[in-house]
Parts: sequence; C-alpha cells; structure tokens
Amino acid sequence: MLVLRSLVFNVLFYVNLALWLVFAAMPALLLPRRALLGVTVAWAHTALWLMRVIAGTRYEITGRENIPPGGLIVASKHQSFWETFVMMMLFKDPIFILKRELIWVPFFGWCLSKFKMIPVDRGGRARALAQVTRRAKVELRDNHRQLLIFPEGTRRPAGAPPAYKFGVAHLYGELKLPCVPVALNSGLYWPRRKFLRRPGTIRLEILPPIAPGLDKATFQALLQEQIETASDRLLAQGRAELALLGLDPLAKTAS
Repeated sequence: MLVLRSLVFNVLFYVNLALWLVFAAMPALLLPRRALLGVTVAWAHTALWLMRVIAGTRYEITGRENIPPGGLIVASKHQSFWETFVMMMLFKDPIFILKRELIWVPFFGWCLSKFKMIPVDRGGRARALAQVTRRAKVELRDNHRQLLIFPEGTRRPAGAPPAYKFGVAHLYGELKLPCVPVALNSGLYWPRRKFLRRPGTIRLEILPPIAPGLDKATFQALLQEQIETASDRLLAQGRAELALLGLDPLAKTAS
C-alpha cells in the first residue's frame, strides 16, 4: 500500500506542477511579480493537499511569530524538496540563491527570472560569493525581501551529520540583518532521491531570530547549534510516530 500510494502521489504531483506551470504561471509572467507569487502559493497548497489525501502526510508549522518584518536572512535545514516550496508560503517576498543552470530551464527558469532569484556560478566561488552579496544587499536591504538559504548547500539525509558552509555567515556579516533559523524533519517523510512518501506529520519550526552584530564564527556556531538541536528534537518526534507504524527509516541504521 505504501508503494502504491507513493506512486500515485508522485505521478499526480508532477502532473499538477506541469498544469500549474502552463495554465497559471505562464500567464502570470505578464503580470507583476506578486501575481506569480500568488500562483506559486496556490500551487503549493494543492501539492500539500495531494500529499495529505494520497500519501497521508500532513504538516505542522510553528513559530510564525518569530518572523520579523522587513529584509532578513532565513537559514533552514534542508532534507527534502518539500521545504523548497513550503517556504514560499511563509514569507512575504522570498528570494533564493540557486544554480545558474536552473534559469535556462524552459518555463521553470522563466518563472525563476521573474522572481528575481539570485543565480550563482558554482565554478568561481570567490567571484560568485561577491556577486551574490551585491545582489542580496539590493534585494534585502533596499527592497526588504527575505533571503531563503540552506546553510549546508544541498539536501542532507535525515539524521546525517551536519555539513554547514561558511556562505551564510559571510552574508550575515555583510548584510547586517537578522537571521531566522528554521528546523524541520521533512526527510523522514519525503527523503531525497527516494521514491517513497511516508504517512505522518512533517514538522517545521521557525526559531527566534539571531540579531545582527555577532562575529561570523560565533554566528556560524550559534546557527548550527540552534538548527541542529531543534531538528534533532523534531526528528526524534517523527521517528517515534513512524515507529508505531513500523516505518522508521532510520531504525536499521540506529541498530
């Protein structure tokens, strides 16, 4: 049953995405950016509905009151594709740093360009970081947007040791804006590079912001400690629920 429900969800998820891209996102490209964000949020709600109805996966978000107004950095744990679209629902005018190659993808890349996302060439690290910093200053400090960044750089399996990069600390030091840490356990239910979608409740927790002004090393250590502590707690909670269903994906690893 788990395999069948996962198969049906995966097929309908991508069919639903394609339909929204063609019939809603493409027309919205001719309108202001806010219209395209509205389409994205509406699509995200339908994706979450499919996940709940077909895969039996619900979600719970806490800590919305910790989001300060204006421009800020949002540093999130990254375990799944799930948070990449859910985060678009949580913030007023979000922006991602992404691989430049994604901008060249037909339809999808056009939407990214409309959002004024920040493309980065991962080949030239120092030059790329300088370019990202310049763009981020304009979008966050001048236009009061929210930069959504994954400090580990890529999706990590649930329970994997942390692998934080220094880029988020560099941006924190340069932008002089608050940073909101985000913890989650999505990898238990929508694991990276896996077919299965497990039933249960994905939990995402928005933690209190870290004020600007810390030195970069202190900030980096504090950010990692806060995100990892909260994510480990959410991971344990999710594993306990999955264990009751005999679906804990980490049980063999832990034994």
